[in-house]
Amino acid sequence: MSPPVTLEPGQQAPDFTAIDGSGAEHRLSDYLGEGKTVILYFYPKDSTPGCTTQACDFRDNMNRLQSENTIVFGVSKDSAASHQKFATKQALNFPLLVDEDLSLHHAFGTWRLKKNYGREYMGCARSTFVIQPDGNLGWCRYNVKAKGHVGMLMRELGLSE
Repeated sequence: MSPPVTLEPGQQAPDFTAIDGSGAEHRLSDYLGEGKTVILYFYPKDSTPGCTTQACDFRDNMNRLQSENTIVFGVSKDSAASHQKFATKQALNFPLLVDEDLSLHHAFGTWRLKKNYGREYMGCARSTFVIQPDGNLGWCRYNVKAKGHVGMLMRELGLSE
């Protein structure tokens, strides 16, 4: 198996079309065409402690992000039903994209070899990408920590209050 791609700022973001937990279709190029900045974050699993912390941090900062014409999408390999349940339980105010076939994970290089307690397996590397309105990546981080990540991202983007 070949190593995953590693995207870097300045590169063109892979275009994609995906559905969210409610079945609505989202196409990256549509949002970029509207002049929006897109934050795409990949997380391992709905309703787990770290993923819940990260999702709720994005939720709690959504007003500030939206005031800067920024939209957020969470991505995991969970099903639409799982996303819907997670989003409802946590009152999430942004879409969670379904990637059961891992096509988005592979395009963004987030499906990687992981090691835990001496065991090796393939899984989602928690990662975040900021896609500028011109379609280029403005910010990329792989293997981020769930706690404090959104605050750090907001500071790096000059959006902290």
